Amino acid sequence: MEKSKTYAYDYDQHENENKGAGTMVADILADPEFLELTELIIGSWGWACEDSCQEIIDGIVENREKFSHIRKLFIGDMDYEECEVSWIIQGNYGRLWEAMPQLKELTIKGSTDLVLGEVCHEELESLTIICGGLPVDVIQSIKKAKLPNLRKLLLYIGVENYGFDGDEESIRDLLAEADFPNLEYLGIVDSEIQDELAQVVLDSKFMGQIHTLDLSCGTLSDKGGELLLEKLPDFPNVQKLDLHYHYLTNSCMKRLKALPLEVDVEEQNEAEHYRGEIWMNAMLTE
Repeated sequence: MEKSKTYAYDYDQHENENKGAGTMVADILADPEFLELTELIIGSWGWACEDSCQEIIDGIVENREKFSHIRKLFIGDMDYEECEVSWIIQGNYGRLWEAMPQLKELTIKGSTDLVLGEVCHEELESLTIICGGLPVDVIQSIKKAKLPNLRKLLLYIGVENYGFDGDEESIRDLLAEADFPNLEYLGIVDSEIQDELAQVVLDSKFMGQIHTLDLSCGTLSDKGGELLLEKLPDFPNVQKLDLHYHYLTNSCMKRLKALPLEVDVEEQNEAEHYRGEIWMNAMLTE
């Protein structure tokens, strides 16, 4: 039976009790419930906009045997009131891959100072990175990753102002060179170039093997919608299409929902017009 628990410090604990990244692992290990857990969620470590989570990552690595029952790990689970996503100071995960060979799911929130290192893991089935902007060096690490059992890849691409320093070719290169033979869920989301990325994903080698295509949370318009209508019939293996948070028209939404698969087109947005220009925003921006 799976059991999950979140560990986090609020501002008062950080200020008055000197709680922070350096005390988190000791507090987790001292918790009587910890041994019963299969999922470990790390929320705010007190002042995440100034202090990185590196001491948490290092503490897990140094106590790897004590964390051997953890199958799911989420580092950075905090809302904007605790810390804006682009302010979260992440860390270097390079040593975590070897230290947690049993890990099935890893979720990381925040991309500032995020380093994945050489990603090599036999058992990992799900990798999710939630951020306001995904740096190219992180994309490169994923492209080279050895993850033979990866079933779900969900990447928030984000925007230039919050860390995305690539373009559609960066994602095309990622999908062309990545080797994930068991991938079933592909999510390339939260982009201000969502139409262009829809084209990139639809042209990728993974389209013939996935059952879920996630292009949500971005600026997808009818341009991308028409591409999906044209190309998805060629991939009967795709059973679910997630487009929630989008800029599709009612007409395009109706046609997409008529496709013979599960389609999520909730959270329709309208573009703003200002001084002759059209403005659309990805979901996770500040």
